[in-house]
Formats: sequence, structure tokens, C-alpha cells
Amino acid sequence: MSGAVGEKYEAQRDALADVVAIPVTPFAEDGTIDHDAHRKILRRQLDAGVRTLTPNGNTGEFYALAPQERRAVVESTVEEAAGRAAILVGVGHDVPTAVAAARHADAVGAHMVMVHQPVHPYVSDSGWVDYHRAIAEAVPRLGVVPYLRDAALPGARLAALADACPNVIGVKYAVPDAARFAGFARDAGLERFVWVAGLAEPYAPSYFSAGATGFTSGLVNVAPGLSLRMIEALRRGDHPAAMDVWAMIRRFEELRAADGSAHNVTVVKEALAALGLCRRDVRAPSSLLPEAERAEVADIVAGWSI
Repeated sequence: MSGAVGEKYEAQRDALADVVAIPVTPFAEDGTIDHDAHRKILRRQLDAGVRTLTPNGNTGEFYALAPQERRAVVESTVEEAAGRAAILVGVGHDVPTAVAAARHADAVGAHMVMVHQPVHPYVSDSGWVDYHRAIAEAVPRLGVVPYLRDAALPGARLAALADACPNVIGVKYAVPDAARFAGFARDAGLERFVWVAGLAEPYAPSYFSAGATGFTSGLVNVAPGLSLRMIEALRRGDHPAAMDVWAMIRRFEELRAADGSAHNVTVVKEALAALGLCRRDVRAPSSLLPEAERAEVADIVAGWSI
């Protein structure tokens, strides 16, 4: 991207070409959000060098939080970051709810919004554009990042959205197919957007080879140094070093991905509990790990010597 539009969103684009952390939302014993633990986990990531935070991502249990809880998570993230990181706020649900959340993000000092893939059972290509356009037009100062999980959406639709809304600057691409990603990115405009590998570290090496420059991470809650080590290796084109990290985290990420990612968040919180950073509690429809897998997660974390 070039010219005035590109310069306007340059800082946001730079922030996406990085480890895009998806912090957990810790819960207290009574089931409410444990804001002290949340801030402690954020501070730990910031101190390690993480510079992009995504409150209300899926690892933050976005769909299990009430609207007032989502707002509180955003506010405490902005306050804790205190200018040390770019804030990319997850928004979604129906259009009025998503627009209200995006405007709240703007009002409290966030820099971008990530629009969750619409969960409506009937999504047309043009309807997808209309949905994102309504949100993007409501917050023209913020960068907008669609979270794309639909393998059938053609790249031309994303290009049409950006034609109408120049603040659509990046894509969190989470279709588990590197070849499809390569084609979609080129159909939409490889240089036009910042491409974020939305399936985290396990897919980052293959997606970087096809044009991604950032990746999302839930692992970063537990071992920020490993996530940062991987992106540094990818940036310098050191594929063997990136795959060394990949091998270290492989089993952890396999546990997260098992059974259709049923325990995606649970495994992360179990690891944080093993480190004494927060409780392991998750909200339904997620559930706690079986005892044997709890022990395995603890062993993995111990092996990383955090």
C-alpha cells in the first residue's frame, strides 16, 4: 500500500507483522473475571517483548463473555499496555453489537479491531462484505482485520471490501491449507494487506513461505520467548531455527488441536495453572482436561524450563 492511506495506517500494519498475542481471560473461583491475574499475564507478555495484544480473541473465550465483560477486558488491556503495545480488539456477533464494540474500542484508545468470522448459518459472499463494511465504516480511524475461516470466500471479495474501506489493512487467515492461502492472498492482493497466519505457530512456517508476515499465538500466554524466537527466525529466513521451535511446541499444540480444538483454550489455561499464573477454569461449552492430560501439559511446560 502506498500514498496517504498507506501512511495513515503504517503503525497498525507494522503491528500486525509480528506475534499477534491472543491473551486468555482468567476466571476467579466465583466465575467472574480475575482482572488481577489478567493484568499479570499481560504484563508478563509485554515484559518479554510482545507488542501486539488481542483482547477478546478466541483464546480469550470471546463467545463465552458477556458484553460488559468484553468491554472490561478491552479497558484493562489498554490500561495495562499503556502505550507499550498495539491493541487489536476482537468484535463480532450481530452488526449493531459489533459496531458498538468497535466504537468502544476506538473510544478507549485501541488501535485496530479484528472482526470474528460471522457465525450466522447463512453467509453469502456479498453479505460478508456488507457485514465487514458496516463495522469498518463505523471506525474509520482504526485498522480493521477480518478473521477469515471460510475457505470458499474468493479473494476478490476481500479486495472489494478494501476498495470501499481503506482501513481494512490486514487479514487473520485461519483456513488450514497453505496452498489455498497462497492463492487467496494473491487474488486479493499480496502487498495490499498484512497477512497474519491465524492458526498460530504450527502453521506459521508454511504460511510465511507463502506471504504471511505475522502469526497469532495462544502459546505466547505461556512461553512468550518461544513465540518470539520463532518469528525472529522466520524474519531472517532461518527455516531450520523456526522448525526447532515448532518441534518444541508440537505436542502442546497437538493437544490444543485434538477433537476439533475442543481443548484449545483449556490446554493454555492448564499450562498457566501449572505455572501458578491463573486458575485452569474455562467456561462452557469448553471444559477442563482429563487428569492424564493435565499431567502431560505440566510435563511439557516443565520441559521448556520457563
